[in-house]
Amino acid sequence: QGTLGLELMEQCPELSTVIVPASGGGLIGGIAFAVKQLKPDCRIVGVQAAGAASMYLSRHAGGPTELRSVSTIADGIAVKKPGDLTFALCQQYVDEIVTVSEDEIAAAILALLEVQKTVAEGAGATPVAACMSGKVDTTKKTVCVVSGGNVDVTTLSRVITRGLTYGGRLATITTKLADRAGSLANLLNVVGGTGANVVRIHHEREDVNSEVNACVVSMVLETRNADHVQKIKDELTAKGYSLLDA
Repeated sequence: QGTLGLELMEQCPELSTVIVPASGGGLIGGIAFAVKQLKPDCRIVGVQAAGAASMYLSRHAGGPTELRSVSTIADGIAVKKPGDLTFALCQQYVDEIVTVSEDEIAAAILALLEVQKTVAEGAGATPVAACMSGKVDTTKKTVCVVSGGNVDVTTLSRVITRGLTYGGRLATITTKLADRAGSLANLLNVVGGTGANVVRIHHEREDVNSEVNACVVSMVLETRNADHVQKIKDELTAKGYSLLDA
């Protein structure tokens, strides 16, 4: 694990920050020890999923602390308690531990797929998630350690959907309509006029949230970003549609 730190210094001697997935402390402890021997002022930042932040909590507690449970798509770093030896290494050589949410991890996996053409598992994507969410200062030369691509296709599909939703590129909008001819067509004309693309639509006449002479329509839309989603909602509201929580 320490040799990875040596390779980083050989390939990028000018680096200022190394961001590493953190779990039990083995990978980040080895990298941090090696890098600090060669460049003591290089900043080492560990990243954990918020649902499995054992190292983060242990540092604040002053010693290895065990979590009751862990829950995260980053199963490669879903460790309840850091090791005693690796915790001591991290205390000495790691400058900071930050946490990222499940949505932030999903967005990072999607970004790596789209931009870098790299399939990363949840754990491996956490350093990129920390950068994308602004939790680490990347103004100087920064390296993210993407530590693995062990993710099954089913999970990857769900993660992509979640990443698209988090990034505002997939949105679910639900509204009420008068149950009469032409109402659905009028709604879709408004949505189409905003530039959104309908992926899926569900039309429910017997929804408990609707009146007898009304129905509830739920649409999944392809959108450009969060601003576009808000524009669609504003346009629908301006046209008199009452938006419901999806």
